Amino acid sequence: MTAASAALLDAPATLPQDERVVLVDEQDRAVGTMEKLAAHREGRLHRALSVVLRSPEGRLLMQRRAAGKYHSGGVWTNTCCSHPRPGEEPEAAARRRLAEEMGIHLPRLEPLFETVYRAEVGDGLVEHEYVHVFGAVWDGAVDPDPSEVEDWAWVDPVVLKQDMARNPERYSAWFRRYAEVFWDRMIG
Repeated sequence: MTAASAALLDAPATLPQDERVVLVDEQDRAVGTMEKLAAHREGRLHRALSVVLRSPEGRLLMQRRAAGKYHSGGVWTNTCCSHPRPGEEPEAAARRRLAEEMGIHLPRLEPLFETVYRAEVGDGLVEHEYVHVFGAVWDGAVDPDPSEVEDWAWVDPVVLKQDMARNPERYSAWFRRYAEVFWDRMIG
């Protein structure tokens, strides 16, 4: 770790913890923190999380991001996406955000895969993330926060894959990447 990286890790946060992301290197080692929007404006590699829930019948729980989100509003994506707070483990953050976004409380999530991707997501913002992707089977209630989620649906994987091929613009850049590289891990 460089002196500059150490200084970033020790620097006092000027924003609430949930408005900062953890900057990482290509091996997911923390190198500092940064305000969330600044990290996306500069395309800095940071830690992220995603959750993919399946029904017992194998359908995927998809959400349509609220139109007012700071990027990728109105597109369909996996069950939950977010960033761990500084000092928060990715699985704990995934469970927290799953409860906050979708009203789903799970005691444990299964790690599915990790990946790094970079994509322009509009308005000069770049998603450059080291993502920890978790999954679980869920057959309970779904109670999304309308400020986060505009719509949601349980979708048959075959139908989903066909629609993604015909209408890729309806889906988030990261979910398209997951489907392209890690489809079998997501559908169980």
